[in-house]
Amino acid sequence: MTDNLPRARRGQTPGTAPGGDATSGTAAAAAAGTDAERLAALGYRQELRRSLGVLGNISMGFAVVSPVVGLYAVGQVGLGVAGGAWVWALPVCLLGQMLVVAVYSELASQWPLAGGAYQWSRRLTGPTFAWLTGWMWQFAVMFANTTVAYLASPWFFALFGLTPTPAQLVLVSAAFLLCCTLVNAYGVNVLRRFVSLGIAAETVASVLVGLALLLLFRAHGFGLLTDLLDAPATAGVSTGAAFLAVIAVGGWAFIGFDACVSTAEETKDAGRQVPRAMWWALLSVGVVVILNAVAVELAHPDPAAVVRGEDLDPVTTAVTTAFGDWSAKPFVVVVLISFTACLLASQGGAARGLYSLARDGVFPFASQVRRVNRHRAPIGGLVAATVVSSAALPLGLESTAMGSLITFGTAATFLPFFLLSLAALLARLRGVWRPAGQVSYGRAGTVINALAVLWTGLEVVNICWPRAILAPPGAPWYQVWAALLGVGLVTLAGLGYLLVRRPQRLMRDGALTDAATDELAPAAH
Repeated sequence: MTDNLPRARRGQTPGTAPGGDATSGTAAAAAAGTDAERLAALGYRQELRRSLGVLGNISMGFAVVSPVVGLYAVGQVGLGVAGGAWVWALPVCLLGQMLVVAVYSELASQWPLAGGAYQWSRRLTGPTFAWLTGWMWQFAVMFANTTVAYLASPWFFALFGLTPTPAQLVLVSAAFLLCCTLVNAYGVNVLRRFVSLGIAAETVASVLVGLALLLLFRAHGFGLLTDLLDAPATAGVSTGAAFLAVIAVGGWAFIGFDACVSTAEETKDAGRQVPRAMWWALLSVGVVVILNAVAVELAHPDPAAVVRGEDLDPVTTAVTTAFGDWSAKPFVVVVLISFTACLLASQGGAARGLYSLARDGVFPFASQVRRVNRHRAPIGGLVAATVVSSAALPLGLESTAMGSLITFGTAATFLPFFLLSLAALLARLRGVWRPAGQVSYGRAGTVINALAVLWTGLEVVNICWPRAILAPPGAPWYQVWAALLGVGLVTLAGLGYLLVRRPQRLMRDGALTDAATDELAPAAH
């Protein structure tokens, strides 16, 4: 459905030309008031604490995209599948994600609301498609949190020199999720402080270490960057198939920028600053990830050992070989802090997305999930997000499931990217949506949008394609099929809820009033 209200009712900032900049300066207090008025024009009252500046919003996106988390998640898998040439998949994934951010920027500028995928889809399409897109996006973020928590847990044991069992990894992952819930419960200001600490760790671990490895400790020539090291043959696949597999996994390194959208209702001048924050988060992380991928590969003493499966942690190997064994513990601490900051910010985004759905009464147990505590944090969403993320952790009980969990989390994230990009493109082509915020790419926006649909659609198929090479040797069948199974189960659950409870009937052009939400919420659970 389109937003057919007059422009002032669509949330245009007073004194702002359509699609342009403010015509006069505005004091901070007046800007905060304008944000609240714009939110009210979109049908909601200000419940969350609006205290983030643009740097605070960038930090949320940066922490979730996270160069440390991204590189550790995909480095070993990429090098093992495609040898030294795997790094060329990263620029491909970055360029594809830039297309998605361009579409998101136009949408976030016009409708700066928490729960972006759901809120934007309801204004671009019919209520059924909008609700399903919001459902898919929400579970994508919560399952991505599962992956981050699982990937973080080995570093906890590494800090003490212990070798964990699969059950211990799962238990520590659940503990990570619970601890992050407790921090998030104290509100966005406390969250911002913890995330800032994580970004400081990111700077040390990513930029300084990466440059040092590349400039001072390089052990190989640049020719290694085009050397497959016989990895595809070792894995029993063709070169093209290996490269496609690496692109499937590499997409994980460039997701999470939508955390900037999740905190839109807590960001000052959100219509202007959220799009900027998404671009800064994606591009800065993209450059750092590519830099460090190249640096680690060229500084690694024996990349072929990674291909043979003898080195399951090439990043730490490269660092400790270059700096000495003394650097192992400090480096583990830095990486652990980075993972924790990533999980904190991502979990906060998941909670705010649930809050956005629940305040409209269109999510199960809406009256509980929409609750905000005295710190003005979405406590109901936090609890629900933690429960769902923890429910997927048993995937790691059978054996080490890094590759499968990465593809599972990435697939669940790229499907909403595709659905939302498709909704935006169809709305443009039908002439029912013309970007009217402070960010608009004009006619080029339609071409960019079409390319975003093509990229995300191909990536969804690529990620969901079952590959034994992305699972550990001897892994059970459900790990090989983890991406398709996960996406299929979430989709079926959403369709079942849609048919039985019919939440789309509660949606209309304007947001539900608080009274209507409270009255209708019981029907949603």
